[in-house]
Amino acid sequence: MSINHVTPGPTLEGGPGSGAQARAGARKRAIASVSTSAKAREMAAQARAKADRAEADNRRKANLEVSSRTAATAKAAGTGARHGSLRNAGLSLLSFLSPLLLLVLWEALARAGLIDVRLFSAPSLIFKSLIPLVTSGELLLHTLVSVQRIIIGFLIGSGAGVILGLSMGLFPPVRAALQPMVAATFPIPKLAIMPLILLVFGLGETSKVVTIAVGVFYLVLINTMAGVLNIEPIYLDVAKSFGASRKDFYLTVALPGALPMIFAGFKLGMGTALLLIVAAELSAARAGVGYMIWRAYDMFDIERMFVGLLDMSALGYIFAIALDWIERLAIPWKS
Repeated sequence: MSINHVTPGPTLEGGPGSGAQARAGARKRAIASVSTSAKAREMAAQARAKADRAEADNRRKANLEVSSRTAATAKAAGTGARHGSLRNAGLSLLSFLSPLLLLVLWEALARAGLIDVRLFSAPSLIFKSLIPLVTSGELLLHTLVSVQRIIIGFLIGSGAGVILGLSMGLFPPVRAALQPMVAATFPIPKLAIMPLILLVFGLGETSKVVTIAVGVFYLVLINTMAGVLNIEPIYLDVAKSFGASRKDFYLTVALPGALPMIFAGFKLGMGTALLLIVAAELSAARAGVGYMIWRAYDMFDIERMFVGLLDMSALGYIFAIALDWIERLAIPWKS
């Protein structure tokens, strides 16, 4: 019996050789993928580093720009402050020199004969009359008497004006009842009612104080009422919501809100008090700056009369400075 020779057939695709090749290809592809991922990560890291460097450069440039702007602003502020201080110094110097220039011009016109010294005198002659009045104490006596009357009358009139002005500003019924009388009596010249004041209060100190108090009262009253009416309604509503009492309305809402206008009334009232004190001392007085001015007029002592007028102007300046100082203390937020 013969044995047939069998020739081996071709290898199938799913055989062992094909699996090895597939695994080798997969490894190559995996290695290539890992290499590609590593390169991508490296490129991403380089891109991030580049972006970080660019951001750091931009931040550094921005800081340099801010620093330069700050330096420029500080330099400009310093220059502005120096210019402002120089300007303020110049204005202060001008305020100091302008009265002196007026006196120099007055003296020059008097010496040149361009004005009648019998009527207008001259600063040098007025100064000669001032010295004995100061050394003898007479000028100080008259000044203190007038200042006492001014302060007492001012305090009475301004106190009443503030209280009534706050009430008229806060409560419409009070305003409706009193505003017509205020509007009707305010235009009456206070000098016109001096005879009535003398009849009621006599010829003593009371009549002079009342004259000043009446003149101050109306100005402070009107300004105080206007200040309360100008307060924003929301502040009044908040006070009502928190159950504020009438005392709280007066002291914590109306008074602080109206203080700027109140001090404006004080300044106007002080000017009026200085005007009225001279008129009040012209009659039935034995001392005071107004009395001194009137006696100098009677004796045609022009230099003595000008001393009294200059004394009143000095008092006005001192009272104005005092009120400005008190206003800065009472209203720090205004400045």
